[in-house]
This record gives sequence, structure tokens and C-alpha cells, in this order.
Amino acid sequence: MDIAPLPDAYRHAPFAQDCAPRRLLRLFSGKWTTMIMHTLHLMDGVSRPGQLQRALPGLSKKMMTQTLRDLERMGLVERAIMQVMPPVVEYRLTQLGRQFVEPLEMLYRWGAQHADLLDQVDRNMATAQARDAP
Repeated sequence: MDIAPLPDAYRHAPFAQDCAPRRLLRLFSGKWTTMIMHTLHLMDGVSRPGQLQRALPGLSKKMMTQTLRDLERMGLVERAIMQVMPPVVEYRLTQLGRQFVEPLEMLYRWGAQHADLLDQVDRNMATAQARDAP
């Protein structure tokens, strides 16, 4: 993916509420949004709810359902119900959702390649919390 330089409008403050960077941050601001999309992508874009939840330790059923519904409303994921007994539910990335996976994968790849920097941030946070504790 070739990334064009940012337009001038995004290089100087103030940043309007409807600017692309703020819209993108709003889109992915949910705690589990990017991980669910990443996991669906790794599962060839399709997963049953139980399989998805098992792949993401710490994700509660309630939070998974809420996040998947939000992704459905955005048009990034679709819910398919197979008319068999018992009914089978699958979640699939839509074509639009697949378009948003590419930049997420780039970010995750960067994180994997720079784990030492993420470790330093974690250490900084731990030090600050220890210092600020009563």
C-alpha cells in the first residue's frame, strides 16, 4: 500500500471535528474494535461467535456482542444466520471492512517490529503509577 503524504489541511492545527484523522480515531476508538476486525481477518474474514471469543481472551460475551453490533451498524461486519437446526450464526467482514483491515495490519505489524518501544511505554507507565501511588 502506497501512502500519499498528508494534505496540508492535516498538517496544522486546529483540526475540525469532521477531518479524516478524527473520524478515523472515532471509528476505531472502541477497546475491542480493531482486535475483532484483525481476528476476523486472520480467520479468512468469517467466524462464529464462540470461535471469535475464544481467540480473544479477556473479551466478554457482552462486549463482543456490543462491538460486533457497532461494526454491523458501520457496515464493516455482517451477521449471517444459517437456517439449520440449531441455527448457526457467523460474522463476516464486508468488502468495506476488508478495506479497513489493511491499515490496521500495518499498525499491528509496526507494533510487532517495535515491541521494545511498547515495552518502554509500559515501563514508563508502571514507574509513573508507582511514583503517584499514595
